[in-house]
Amino acid sequence: MNQHGVRPVTAGEWEKVKELRLTALRDPAAPVAFLESLVDAEAQTDAFWQGRAAGASSGRAARQFVAEAPDGSWDGSVTVLVEEGGTVDFFGEVVEKAQGHLVGVFVRAGQRGTGLTEALFEAALEWAWSLEGPALGRVRLFVHEENARAEAFYRRFGFVASGRVAVGTPSNAEARELEYVLERPAAGR
Repeated sequence: MNQHGVRPVTAGEWEKVKELRLTALRDPAAPVAFLESLVDAEAQTDAFWQGRAAGASSGRAARQFVAEAPDGSWDGSVTVLVEEGGTVDFFGEVVEKAQGHLVGVFVRAGQRGTGLTEALFEAALEWAWSLEGPALGRVRLFVHEENARAEAFYRRFGFVASGRVAVGTPSNAEARELEYVLERPAAGR
């Protein structure tokens, strides 16, 4: 049985947020898993990381969840960004209705396949569905077309390909990112 706890980060945990993100960006899958490069992340100031942790620890705009081992180390993370209706998303498209956007999905290699990713997603979705004013109609994510392992997990978890393909990322103008969505569950489920 997995002994990890899953919880939101707190504003004061910026050093652990930074360490886990840099570890994720060193992973061999990072080029097809993340839009941020290790070089760019390493160049960020402490103030950036402090702001990132603070912004992901309270309010409606974002929430980062971590899988914490009994010894206090972090073995995984996922962040929910809230995209409000009428705003423009990362790919330059107008967001029609309030929705969640899962980003930064990472579990350390030694913990993959143990249920941590599922636990992180469950916590992230529970938070997303709890939001009101307005409620989120769906949660989405993008996956690089060459990241078959992640794509298979998202499908198993219930996400469905929308058919939308975003082309171009900061590091690769030809990259194709496939959108997957999970509609808000019907009330009473």
